[in-house]
Amino acid sequence: MVTRLSNFFLRTLREDPADAEVTSHRLLVRAGYIRRQAPGIFAWLPLGLRVKNRLETIIREEMAAAGAQEVHFPALMPREPYEATGRWEEYGDGIFRLKDRKEADYLLAPTHEEAFTLLVKDLYGSYKDLPLTIYQIQDKYRDEARPRAGLLRGREFTMKDAYSFDSSDAGLDASYMAQRDAYERIFQRLGLEYVIVQADAGAMGGSRSEEFLHPTAVGEDTFVRSAGGYAANVEAFETVAPAPIPFDGIGAPVIFDSPNTPTIQTLVDHSNAHLEAPAPGIAGPATAEAAEWTAAHTLKNVVLALTHLDGTRELVIVGIPGDRDVDAKRAEVAFAPAEVEAATEADFAKHPLLVKGYIGPWSEQGAVLGEESATGIRFLLDPRVVDGTAWVTGANIDQKHVHTLVAGRDFVGDGFVEVANVVEGDPAPDGSGPVHLARGMEIGHVFQLGRKYAEALGLKVLDENGKLVTVTMGSYGIGVTRILANIAELNNDAKGLIWPASVAPFDVHVVATGRDVVAFELAEQVSASLEQAGLDVLFDDRPKVSPGVKFGDAELVGVPQIVIVGRGAADGEVELWDRRTGDREVVPVAEAVAKLAAR
Repeated sequence: MVTRLSNFFLRTLREDPADAEVTSHRLLVRAGYIRRQAPGIFAWLPLGLRVKNRLETIIREEMAAAGAQEVHFPALMPREPYEATGRWEEYGDGIFRLKDRKEADYLLAPTHEEAFTLLVKDLYGSYKDLPLTIYQIQDKYRDEARPRAGLLRGREFTMKDAYSFDSSDAGLDASYMAQRDAYERIFQRLGLEYVIVQADAGAMGGSRSEEFLHPTAVGEDTFVRSAGGYAANVEAFETVAPAPIPFDGIGAPVIFDSPNTPTIQTLVDHSNAHLEAPAPGIAGPATAEAAEWTAAHTLKNVVLALTHLDGTRELVIVGIPGDRDVDAKRAEVAFAPAEVEAATEADFAKHPLLVKGYIGPWSEQGAVLGEESATGIRFLLDPRVVDGTAWVTGANIDQKHVHTLVAGRDFVGDGFVEVANVVEGDPAPDGSGPVHLARGMEIGHVFQLGRKYAEALGLKVLDENGKLVTVTMGSYGIGVTRILANIAELNNDAKGLIWPASVAPFDVHVVATGRDVVAFELAEQVSASLEQAGLDVLFDDRPKVSPGVKFGDAELVGVPQIVIVGRGAADGEVELWDRRTGDREVVPVAEAVAKLAAR
């Protein structure tokens, strides 16, 4: 049935919403696709639902082609399954928790691994039942501290989450690749550029983990890739540690006065003003020889505070090259599930042996700030701080630093940790060359979960020999509403949205203009003919709306093919307007219908 704009639930806006940060947010609200209800929460209007449904249809078709079957779980889930896997606590403040009238605990599910696992446990018990892949398309909830960018980072969002169940690791590999291939087909059909990168599994757990990132300047994720094909998000990037360096013949550590040098830059400036130039062989690995002291010669010692799931607070010191900074996302992954933040003044007050601005891994008395020291503070090192590298760093004495402090000889850490930021030109861990940094938005994620959830919830089946074996699982997510926003972000111009045909709310937008009844009658005929040809038609039949307003609405709404019925109506002619290319041509009605039906 032709949809008539005269009774369609749509009101376009001429002004941008005040809280819109990105183009997709601005245009989806102005064009009448969504309406804000609260921060990060939106109502879906008829136009928005049509696009969302078309996107979901593509996903469903490719899931079916990959052998997955659809189910649907409630968003409101009980506490017990999430407590059994440890995620009730691991999620911290990131989820919505609530109680019913009987004081039982529930949550609005951010993901459904537990529910899928228990469903299969309830119904299946033999290896003959497997492999199995089931999925749902459903709303998820996360209590984002700072929801932003419209649909790109909301507190309620729609996801497709699929889960595979296999009795062997080989089976998991096959299921994983089937879903991975399906994702590629989905994004290709949607016209979305994507990069597959190695990723950290986070609270999901598991082994192999890959993200599908759409490269975009408004993306929240930083990823790296090399010309040789390596790609990873920064959280999963592994530093290439240099080989140890012989330290025979390097002089003993030298403590020197360094008043008012609590920062790396002030330390470098002071060193160049008061110390001899660095001698060959005593610098950090990045600068084996240098004419002057640089930040790369220094060891920066950052004190972080970890809040563990049981509420205890622990300080940890990380030593990184002074030309690097701590990357918050990498630190979050490195110390998960603990929450990580910079140590506060109150933390320093409780640990008087920490001399702020002059902290180091060594003292003149030979004590190391490690677990066995009087401070009880763990001291972790960047992988670049290998044996034989020598550093300028704090002497643990106010207003004093030390140079020629050699790793492996004068100090050792309590372990290594990946928290330093990745920079342009860092070597890829697979040897494929230097990496380049880019911004991207996650649109899909595939995991090999392994047996984490099956073991926690007791999902076992009988194998060929009648013995119980734990099922191995995979998890595969696509952000439906995030993809919709990304498509809107990519497909627009100064006047409005321009949807690709695969997800456009309608195939054709017919616009009747002027006051001549002939134009409206012909527009009716054109709309009916297009609908009979199998096209989904939006007909702007509003009788007392000016052509300028109608054209403005058509440009804003973004249906890719527009038919204008106006001045040429008496001669049986209409104007075809392709919003994607901007091309416009006047053709007879029959030719217009034939051309549009063939596209």
